[in-house]
Amino acid sequence: MTRSDREYPDRPWVGVGVVVWQGDRVLLIQRGKPPRMGQWGIPGGAQTVGETLFQAATREVLEETGLTVEPKAVITALDSIHHDADGQTQFHYTLVEVLAECPAGDPIAADDALDARWMTLDQVADIVEWGETLRVIELSSALRV
Repeated sequence: MTRSDREYPDRPWVGVGVVVWQGDRVLLIQRGKPPRMGQWGIPGGAQTVGETLFQAATREVLEETGLTVEPKAVITALDSIHHDADGQTQFHYTLVEVLAECPAGDPIAADDALDARWMTLDQVADIVEWGETLRVIELSSALRV
């Protein structure tokens, strides 16, 4: 595995995570890149220069799943910091979590997603390993109108 340009950063990367709802189901992807490679989580990625937060959310979901979403609100912000065996900061992201709706469509895994699926909250609780993802999904549920 080659070292990515995001490893051992000199500053945090700004990223967006997107909790996408379709009815009573949430969109999850299986991550294809570190950190958390192979784990299930919400779509997302780095925000690019000149791109608004909602534009980044829309682009990331489209790239990873082929779905077009409607961003609705910011849920929260959190830190994702990973250290290597020597205690050095290997990855550091400041993640802004966004609530979005997807009125129709089925996901097709693409870009850095190994798999993509709609899941019920019970399925999400069984498959997601990172507690922050579960917390953000729960927070998003309270924001839906």
